[in-house]
Amino acid sequence: MTIRIVAEIGINHNGNLDTTKKLIDISASAGCDYIKFQKRDLELCFTKKEMIKPKQSPWGTTYADYKKHLEFEEWQYNEIDEYCKTRKIKWFASPWDERSLAFLLQYYPEFIKVPSAKLTDEHFLRACRLAAKRYECKIIISLGMADQELVEEAVNTVGLDVIHCIMHCVSTYPSRSDELNLNYIYTLKQKYPKTIIGFSNHHPGLLGMAVAVAFGAEMLEMHITLDRSMYGSDQAASIEPPGIFKIVKYCKEIELMRGSFDKKVVEGEVPIIKKLRRM
Repeated sequence: MTIRIVAEIGINHNGNLDTTKKLIDISASAGCDYIKFQKRDLELCFTKKEMIKPKQSPWGTTYADYKKHLEFEEWQYNEIDEYCKTRKIKWFASPWDERSLAFLLQYYPEFIKVPSAKLTDEHFLRACRLAAKRYECKIIISLGMADQELVEEAVNTVGLDVIHCIMHCVSTYPSRSDELNLNYIYTLKQKYPKTIIGFSNHHPGLLGMAVAVAFGAEMLEMHITLDRSMYGSDQAASIEPPGIFKIVKYCKEIELMRGSFDKKVVEGEVPIIKKLRRM
């Protein structure tokens, strides 16, 4: 089993293409499989009342100033698309509305990611299912902010036939160790044995991801950043460059360590048997 690693830039680029390209470079060099972003149409995702709320940020004094700066335009996504091709790493995104979903489909992504916040939006889930059917892509679904009943409703609405991966997720930023509940990965693997089960990480360390992989997660998603001290709501829950390289290495090692469910004599034990066993 090969573990696929998704490096989520999300909104940690802070509206800067140079920062984005640096994170793509790091992820590609580390051996990540995918880059991920988030896409929102602000008119559909937020009310006018929400947009005029005061919010101090490096880009202005309102929530609108803050959110507008974090949304890349089409020319920027075109540049990202080309840049990822040069670095030989694929990218996809989480659309937060149907207009953003339609926008992303022009790039014919391998995956569409359903954000945890959209699990209760049945109309959006059905739109994602329809898009997956029409564009022959697959759905990844995250389970943050959900109980078992909601998980089953959302999975049934999207449909296992178009779901590539179901990701255990805890939507706290950053997540505490006692919130991770990684045993739930076993539950998902038993309930959906023919579907890839993954883990979407919001824990600031590497241990949770390593344990998730040891427990059987086959796809790992992590927020990444150049520096956790940078401005932004997701920076504290993200992994810095040294950690990106380490977790890719750890995943490869864990794949080797897990082995099979059988007990047998390994080749290196044969001379030890001859040396130590007397009967």
